Amino acid sequence: MSFRFMASPRRERFAATDAYAISRRERKKIEMLFAHLKRILGLDRLRLRGPNGARDEFHLAAAAQNLRKLAKLIPMPEPRPA
Repeated sequence: MSFRFMASPRRERFAATDAYAISRRERKKIEMLFAHLKRILGLDRLRLRGPNGARDEFHLAAAAQNLRKLAKLIPMPEPRPA
Protein backbone atom coordinates (compact mmCIF):
# COMPACT_ATOMS: atom_id res chain seq x y z
CA MET A 1 0.00 0.00 0.00
CA SER A 2 1.37 3.38 -1.01
CA PHE A 3 1.95 6.28 1.39
CA ARG A 4 0.11 8.63 -0.95
CA PHE A 5 -2.93 6.39 -0.92
CA MET A 6 -3.01 6.44 2.88
CA ALA A 7 -2.61 10.23 3.06
CA SER A 8 -5.29 10.91 0.46
CA PRO A 9 -8.37 11.12 2.76
CA ARG A 10 -6.53 13.44 5.13
CA ARG A 11 -5.45 15.65 2.21
CA GLU A 12 -9.01 15.74 0.87
CA ARG A 13 -10.41 16.79 4.27
CA PHE A 14 -7.81 19.54 4.53
CA ALA A 15 -8.51 20.77 0.98
CA ALA A 16 -12.20 21.13 1.84
CA THR A 17 -11.61 23.64 4.65
CA ASP A 18 -12.19 27.39 4.41
CA ALA A 19 -8.64 28.05 5.60
CA TYR A 20 -7.28 26.12 2.62
CA ALA A 21 -9.42 28.13 0.20
CA ILE A 22 -8.14 31.38 1.71
CA SER A 23 -4.57 30.10 1.58
CA ARG A 24 -4.99 29.16 -2.08
CA ARG A 25 -6.28 32.63 -2.96
CA GLU A 26 -3.41 34.33 -1.11
CA ARG A 27 -0.80 32.06 -2.72
CA LYS A 28 -2.23 32.80 -6.16
CA LYS A 29 -1.93 36.57 -5.53
CA ILE A 30 1.70 36.21 -4.48
CA GLU A 31 2.55 33.94 -7.41
CA MET A 32 0.97 36.44 -9.82
CA LEU A 33 3.13 39.23 -8.34
CA PHE A 34 6.28 37.18 -8.81
CA ALA A 35 5.23 36.25 -12.35
CA HIS A 36 4.76 39.95 -13.14
CA LEU A 37 8.18 40.78 -11.66
CA LYS A 38 9.80 38.12 -13.80
CA ARG A 39 7.94 38.56 -17.07
CA ILE A 40 7.10 42.27 -17.28
CA LEU A 41 9.78 43.91 -15.13
CA GLY A 42 12.52 41.58 -16.36
CA LEU A 43 13.58 40.21 -12.99
CA ASP A 44 14.17 36.73 -14.42
CA ARG A 45 17.91 37.41 -14.38
CA LEU A 46 19.59 39.61 -11.81
CA ARG A 47 22.08 42.07 -13.20
CA LEU A 48 23.72 43.19 -9.97
CA ARG A 49 26.22 40.91 -8.27
CA GLY A 50 26.28 39.59 -4.75
CA PRO A 51 23.57 39.29 -2.11
CA ASN A 52 23.38 43.05 -1.56
CA GLY A 53 23.02 43.73 -5.27
CA ALA A 54 20.31 41.09 -5.60
CA ARG A 55 18.47 42.51 -2.60
CA ASP A 56 18.70 46.06 -3.96
CA GLU A 57 17.50 45.00 -7.40
CA PHE A 58 14.56 43.10 -5.91
CA HIS A 59 13.62 46.05 -3.66
CA LEU A 60 13.72 48.38 -6.65
CA ALA A 61 11.45 46.07 -8.68
CA ALA A 62 9.07 45.68 -5.71
CA ALA A 63 8.94 49.48 -5.30
CA ALA A 64 8.08 49.85 -8.99
CA GLN A 65 5.32 47.29 -8.58
CA ASN A 66 3.95 49.11 -5.52
CA LEU A 67 3.98 52.43 -7.40
CA ARG A 68 1.98 50.80 -10.16
CA LYS A 69 -0.58 49.65 -7.60
CA LEU A 70 -0.76 53.12 -6.07
CA ALA A 71 -1.29 54.72 -9.46
CA LYS A 72 -4.30 52.48 -10.02
CA LEU A 73 -5.86 53.70 -6.75
CA ILE A 74 -5.78 57.37 -7.77
CA PRO A 75 -8.99 58.29 -9.57
CA MET A 76 -8.58 59.60 -13.09
CA PRO A 77 -9.85 63.16 -13.60
CA GLU A 78 -12.95 63.44 -15.74
CA PRO A 79 -12.32 65.03 -19.12
CA ARG A 80 -13.76 68.53 -19.42
CA PRO A 81 -15.81 69.29 -22.51
CA ALA A 82 -14.09 71.58 -24.95
